[in-house]
Amino acid sequence: MAKFIMAMNVSLDGFVDHDHPDIAPDTVLFRHWIEQVSRAGSSVYGRKMYEIMRYWDDDHPEWGQDEQSFAAAWRRQHKYVVSRTLKTVGPNATLICEDVETTLRALKAKHVGEIDISGTLLAASLTDLGLIDEYRLYFHPVVLGHGTPFFARPRPPLRVLSSDRIGERVIRLSYAQA
Repeated sequence: MAKFIMAMNVSLDGFVDHDHPDIAPDTVLFRHWIEQVSRAGSSVYGRKMYEIMRYWDDDHPEWGQDEQSFAAAWRRQHKYVVSRTLKTVGPNATLICEDVETTLRALKAKHVGEIDISGTLLAASLTDLGLIDEYRLYFHPVVLGHGTPFFARPRPPLRVLSSDRIGERVIRLSYAQA
């Protein structure tokens, strides 16, 4: 059975913001994300996060080796997109628009390894269903004071699994539901 892992960069006050320069990954963290994406069997995205990540579907001339490596890993990985509004998805992706709980429970039962969960609203729904096995918060030394909270609903009771320093700026805290 696969593990559903919710992992995102987050400010010290618990917000995610993909455009904020102080939460942008440095070289060490970016290479860590390349390894994470390469290792995960597949990913499940909410609509908004999937639309952000579609950036990696097309090559960009300004990319260096790390960006090319991340794009290659992302493109290889099968993606499941949960959305009631999208009608189509890009390469190597499957749209899930009905019976989300049953479909994701079957996906989890069918696979082994890790399946990344991306999107705070999607993660909130899966938390309510008891499907998230691990939360990985990558804390950056910045306070945003507003934005999208990592936990879109009240945080479930959690227990610490591990803490890891990644580079000079980021601490990853891993939790499971208590």
